[in-house]
Amino acid sequence: MPGPPRPAPERFLTSGSPKQGAGVAYLMQAVMPRPSHPATPAREPRVGRPATTARSSVGPAEAVPRRATHSYPRLVGDIGGTHARFARQLSPETPLQDVAVYDCADFPSLQAVLRRYLDEHAGGQAHWAAIGIANPITGDEIRMTNLSWSFSIAQLQRELGFEQLRVINDFSALALSLPALDASHLRQVGPGTRVPGAPRALLGPGTGLGVSGLVPEADGNEVPLSGEGGHVTLAAADDDEAAVIALLQHRFGHASAERALSGPGLVNLYQALCRLHHVHIDLSLDAAAITHAGLEGECAQCAAAIEMFCSLLGTVAGNLALTLGARGG
Repeated sequence: MPGPPRPAPERFLTSGSPKQGAGVAYLMQAVMPRPSHPATPAREPRVGRPATTARSSVGPAEAVPRRATHSYPRLVGDIGGTHARFARQLSPETPLQDVAVYDCADFPSLQAVLRRYLDEHAGGQAHWAAIGIANPITGDEIRMTNLSWSFSIAQLQRELGFEQLRVINDFSALALSLPALDASHLRQVGPGTRVPGAPRALLGPGTGLGVSGLVPEADGNEVPLSGEGGHVTLAAADDDEAAVIALLQHRFGHASAERALSGPGLVNLYQALCRLHHVHIDLSLDAAAITHAGLEGECAQCAAAIEMFCSLLGTVAGNLALTLGARGG
């Protein structure tokens, strides 16, 4: 594909994901969402809300002053299929501190890893909390698709004693962070100039494939999209991609974008290319090993898998941009 060099695929497969570059803004937006939402009219401020009433981001937040000092310390978190990341903010406009990363596989539940963090870093103290989670948020009960964890938002708030708790989709949270990115966080891909106020598209491979966008409203606010775009059907741009997608479809039944564009997806691409070219499959190779071997020139099939990964990512990104009319970036 023509244009500037792409970031190394390993950027998408390790803890150095795009999430960390915009973490502060996304987590602050999660704690204090804007007070309107297209599905639900804005509501007036309420006084004396019970501390045990949990809130998800399915609807809007009350109109609470953004600098409300009683809400500090705040805990913020990002829960993916592989890692759980937490930090605290002690007062308005101060940077996040006590940043910690845990392996999700080491804990039986979200409650357990949250308790560990609070015990180790916060002395058990946090008034408000916001968590972005790699899962659809459709109500109080959450069952994660990439982990065996399940929990009730209301029960989690009661058990940990938070005055306020927001749980929202992680890529909806990331979409909210886009306006805070400056030029140092951006890379031009192809020609063209972004149009201020136009929709923006967002996607990011990790344990799965997250997809979202930020769409402007007439009043100037921007609304994050919450969906499952990582499960759209994968499209081929050439015969090799078509052959690999056919193998993925035969193996999984449905060749979704996530089957190729994720950490496990890179492994799927490598194995499919080995089968296609009648080459021995090294079943011990994970995404990190495939990335290393491909970039170092140690394995032709690993290099081909990385190249196809980038090509398919470009296709999915292009389709997303066309679907959203993402002239804003």
